[in-house]
Amino acid sequence: MIEITNLTKTYSGKVHALRGVTLNIGAGMFGLLGPNGAGKTTLMRILAGLLRPTDGTVKVFGNDMSTSQGKQAAKSLLGYLPQELGLYPNLSAREFLDYIAILKGITDSHARKRQTNELLEMVRLSDVANRKLKTYSGGMKRRVGIAQALLGNPKLIIVDEPTAGLDPEERVRFRNMLSDTAARCTVILSTHVIEDISHSCNDLAIINKGGVLFRGAPSELIGAARGKVWTILTQGERPNDGLSVVSTLQLQNGVQYRVIGTPGAQYAATQVEPSLEDGYIWMMNHPESSKVSALQPAR
Repeated sequence: MIEITNLTKTYSGKVHALRGVTLNIGAGMFGLLGPNGAGKTTLMRILAGLLRPTDGTVKVFGNDMSTSQGKQAAKSLLGYLPQELGLYPNLSAREFLDYIAILKGITDSHARKRQTNELLEMVRLSDVANRKLKTYSGGMKRRVGIAQALLGNPKLIIVDEPTAGLDPEERVRFRNMLSDTAARCTVILSTHVIEDISHSCNDLAIINKGGVLFRGAPSELIGAARGKVWTILTQGERPNDGLSVVSTLQLQNGVQYRVIGTPGAQYAATQVEPSLEDGYIWMMNHPESSKVSALQPAR
């Protein structure tokens, strides 16, 4: 269990990155959604013990992150994949993982070799494990990243924007890999890509402007937009009247718009079932509609 209570982070220049964030996160896959600059990376860095909060408390499996002892104990349970992972370009993937394993305290050479080989197989890099990292594609480097995060069998894995820059096939592979991993530990997935959440997480929170806007299951976020999502067919004129246009589809007989809001009588609108993306957009534009507790994990 990760317990976050009234967490605040203010940078110099009075930039408020986090404003009283309170969250309890249980086992499985937890999604953290929000636009760029919402405070997600700041929260991830605090959970990883890399950044000190201005105020509030964080406990990771009972370890108080405000103490050196608690932070050290929490780090021993942690696997972390930051948004920008620093790799050593002249090392091979095998050499890099061996080096990270030593840093994580895996001193037995046989244990390191066994874990390294298993993880290279898991991320499908065994056949290129001896190639230098500077020859790897972006997707291959992200797979090296998740492999190093899994070293030492951590109880908590934090991944920050893990699919940024990946092609669709790599993104699907990465999501499946994280979902499999979440069966045996807690995974926190921070992203602004809603599709990554919809395919993998059973519990999520939306952070915006440093605060928790929504907390609950994906089905609850979808439910928040039910009755608010429509398709409108026009001859090309874009619907307005305060409607949020989610997508546009060119058809033979006109242009179909998927919108969120309440269409006026001038539109021949058809109500449709919302998606997670619709729920997210509705919540971002109507924060007053959020009535879900930010504290307790979704059931």
